[in-house]
Amino acid sequence: MKVSMEWLRELVDVDQSAEQLAETLTRGGIEVEGVENLNKGFEKVVIGELVSLTKHPDADRLLVCDVNVGQESVTIVTGAQNLLVGDRIPVAMVGATLPNELSIRKSKLRGVVSLGMLCSREELLLDETVGLERSKDGILILSPEAPVGENFGSYLGREDSVLDLELYPNRPDCLAMINVAREVASLTRKKPHLPKWADHHQELSLPTATDLRIVIEDEELCWRYAGLVVEDVHIEPSPEWMQRRLKAAGVRPINNIVDITNYCMMEMGQPLHAFDRDKIQGDVHVRCAYPGEKIVTLDGVERNLQVDTLLIADDHVPLGLAGVMGGLDSEVTKDTKRLMIESAHFSQVSIRRTSRRLGLRSEASNRFEKGLNAHGSVATLGRVCDLLLELGAGRPVAFVDEVKKLPSARQVSLSAEHASTVLGVILKTDEIRQVLEDLNFEYKQQKGLFQVEIPAYRSDIEIEEDLMEEVARLIGYDKIPTTLPQGDLTQGSRTPEQEFRRRLRRTLVQSGMDEVLTYTFTRAESDAQWGSAQHSIPLLNPLRDELSVMRTSLVPGLLDVAARNVARRNMEVSIFEIGNTYWGEEQPLRELPREELRVAGVAVGKSGRHWLNQPVNKDFYYLKGIVEEMALGFGLKLEYRVAESKNLLHPGRSADIYLKNQCIGFLGELHPSLEKEWGLERVVVFELELTPMIEQMRQTVRAYSIPRFPAIQRDLAVVVSMEISAEAVMAKIRKLGGELLQQVKIFDVYTGKPIPDDHKSLAFSLRYQSLERTLTDEEVNLLNSRILDGIQQEFGAEWRK
Repeated sequence: MKVSMEWLRELVDVDQSAEQLAETLTRGGIEVEGVENLNKGFEKVVIGELVSLTKHPDADRLLVCDVNVGQESVTIVTGAQNLLVGDRIPVAMVGATLPNELSIRKSKLRGVVSLGMLCSREELLLDETVGLERSKDGILILSPEAPVGENFGSYLGREDSVLDLELYPNRPDCLAMINVAREVASLTRKKPHLPKWADHHQELSLPTATDLRIVIEDEELCWRYAGLVVEDVHIEPSPEWMQRRLKAAGVRPINNIVDITNYCMMEMGQPLHAFDRDKIQGDVHVRCAYPGEKIVTLDGVERNLQVDTLLIADDHVPLGLAGVMGGLDSEVTKDTKRLMIESAHFSQVSIRRTSRRLGLRSEASNRFEKGLNAHGSVATLGRVCDLLLELGAGRPVAFVDEVKKLPSARQVSLSAEHASTVLGVILKTDEIRQVLEDLNFEYKQQKGLFQVEIPAYRSDIEIEEDLMEEVARLIGYDKIPTTLPQGDLTQGSRTPEQEFRRRLRRTLVQSGMDEVLTYTFTRAESDAQWGSAQHSIPLLNPLRDELSVMRTSLVPGLLDVAARNVARRNMEVSIFEIGNTYWGEEQPLRELPREELRVAGVAVGKSGRHWLNQPVNKDFYYLKGIVEEMALGFGLKLEYRVAESKNLLHPGRSADIYLKNQCIGFLGELHPSLEKEWGLERVVVFELELTPMIEQMRQTVRAYSIPRFPAIQRDLAVVVSMEISAEAVMAKIRKLGGELLQQVKIFDVYTGKPIPDDHKSLAFSLRYQSLERTLTDEEVNLLNSRILDGIQQEFGAEWRK
């Protein structure tokens, strides 16, 4: 909201400068984002009169001008060709800095000294409404009545400053000049001088229109609709003072009728719109659009309407988008003789939806979106009547007011004792009484309790705490003493989950992976593949189709990142993410979704060439090693079983991961059919639930001394059926080996001659060691024989010598 100081001083006695008032308002809770001096750039620009024009002695296209600037005459060289002796023009004197940042200095052009510059519209950043017709493509020519020697900014009425208010949604009342004046009066203890129509209970002394009927078809979308009928309309430019104030407020002047409606909107806060009365056929309807209905708006664009778009229409066609923009077919033109000026109260949600959908934002829609005072509709039309008669723009003859509902008056109780407790400062009843009187709130007092009548324009005050805020604002926040919060202080520490995530992130980064953060939203199809379509939560208003559901798996987001990198020739990708997935138990949601903390990783390609190390393929074993390192750091023992997700992962290069017989995730190479879908080759993924890992992780560090006694290594190779897994054989070996068997590793899997076709050879490395004594060969051979006998009996294995 841009507030002209000139306009504001007409409404309230302000003896502060613009900067001082900005400080006062900001301290009072109305933040001023900036102060603009409209005369900036015009300080040393004056009105001059051309006394003589002569050709430059050494240049055919230059003129030497003798210019009277009031107290003196100056010589200026110019190349403009639209000048005549006697013209009044703006002259930038030496030392001026123009609005376009051009600095004026004394100069010499082809031997002639020039003491200034004659200015054009472009150099002064002025529009075509300023100056005569001859000003186009040349120096700005002013009216012959322009006073010679006067400051050009003063001549334009720019000796004004504008406060740019940063208004929050709780103060829509300050989108009206009269309410800004009320606010200033309250904060400075000055008396406002508001128009009589600022009292919204004033009634129009006009007859009810007999030829105009308002039909509100949905009272939830339109509470009230008033129309003013005006005859003998005379279209012409509005007076200079009105144009000046509208420009200061950021509104472009158009003609007297449109300018009056905009002026009243800025002053009273109620948007208005003028229709050509002769173009309205029958009754005026406030209704939603019909299926397939269209309208051409004032900007000349044909717009397709949805059935929930609120319209103003007659018996046959739409006349305008309610609260957003009028229609081209009913606009006011120079031939208009009769008007119907609307003043209505529309639904905030409806106007916001229409405005955003069509990409049309205006001062009117901004006010409707934030909420209006329904009691001010007719009062604003009263202000319109005054200005129409004052400017001779038309004659108000009748009006109609269709009311469906009006909000009832609000009363809020305020306790002085309670306010003192909440605000932390002792308040006397006299102080609260003074605040209410400064706000011009009517009240009844009974000892320390105030029953306050809330004005209709203050929609932000609903409960006692709102009134407490008003008291704090007006007595001054600086009057409230600064106190430190009291309570027992405890030493802060991370929760087990926070510490787990911190250590997990460090482990994965040290393993060569990069952490990424992806959207918590993803494609419905991808999420159904990797997560759960049953528990997926669709968004009502997604950013785009690719982000339409809340994720139940981290994998799709990581695959998107990997595919994007590979498409840009970054062929080595090793990334991970730690984040929540979201699981809805029912649709539509009645409770917050269940959140599961997970970690997932994706690896593609192989490490780059290096003179010292061979390239490492980022395959199943690469990612399995990282997962094992992660489990080792938390003291977890993971178990790998054949993967059940045959359609997602490669059937021979994948595994489900178990912890204490609970499946917590998977690891494997992407199925070849899915690799084509993502545009990747040989991509490996894993995903783990972290909650079971956090619950099972070892909280304390267990340390072992370095063994004093040597270990004995033995290799064991057996031939087993192809269906028997190496993990099952290793588990049996560990069980049979007892405490002396410290480690079992598989180092070879072989198929081919002389091994039968339906069999395979598994070779294991076994390490035996005791912490108390040196083992003998006889002990180790006996253990090896027992292990071999056990796996022969259980798996039908044959010893491969």
